[in-house]
Amino acid sequence: MAARTKARKRALELLFEAEQRGLNVGDLLEQRVAAPTTQHPLPEYAVQLVRGVLERWSQIDEILTTYSQGWTLERMAAVDRAALRLGVWEILWNDEVPDSVAISEAVSLVEALSTDDSPRFVNGLLARVSEVRDTLV
Repeated sequence: MAARTKARKRALELLFEAEQRGLNVGDLLEQRVAAPTTQHPLPEYAVQLVRGVLERWSQIDEILTTYSQGWTLERMAAVDRAALRLGVWEILWNDEVPDSVAISEAVSLVEALSTDDSPRFVNGLLARVSEVRDTLV
C-alpha cells in the first residue's frame, strides 16, 4: 500500500473515531501526534489531511450539504462523511493531488470500510465537487 494511501486511511480512522467517541478532532489529533497508540506514529500526510479538514470544516460541510442531493450530512454513513471530507479537502485545497486520485482514493476507502452503496455515492459526490471546483475556491 502506498504511503499516501496509508495516510488517508489513518486520517479517516481518526476522523471516524473522534465522531464515534464524541471527541474534538483537533484534540484527538494532537493526542495521537504526542503519544501514538500504535508502534507507528501518524504519517505526516495524515496529520496534514486532518489539519486541512479542520481548517475548512464548515466550508467542506456546506459543500457536501449543497451537492449531496437529498442526503443530509447526518443521514450519511459516518465512514462516508469522513472520506468525503478528506476527498473534498484534497480536491479543493491540495494542488499536489490530482482530482481523479483524490476521488479514487476516497472510493477505495469506502469500498473497504463502508456499505455496498457507498462507493457510487462517494464517487458521484466528489466528481460533482471536482466539476464545480473553480466556483468553490
